[in-house]
Amino acid sequence: MADVQAYCVKCKQKQTMKEPKQITMKNGRPAVTGTCPVCGTKMFKIGKMD
Repeated sequence: MADVQAYCVKCKQKQTMKEPKQITMKNGRPAVTGTCPVCGTKMFKIGKMD
């Protein structure tokens, strides 16, 4: 899996997503969802996984 960086709203800093998963939003745009490795909060990033 690729290392995907996203902003964690709970930690208030960028973290590398744990278990990133490629999804498609309702409008058809690609996105990545995963969890924060520090606090376990759900993370979300619009765009394709690198």
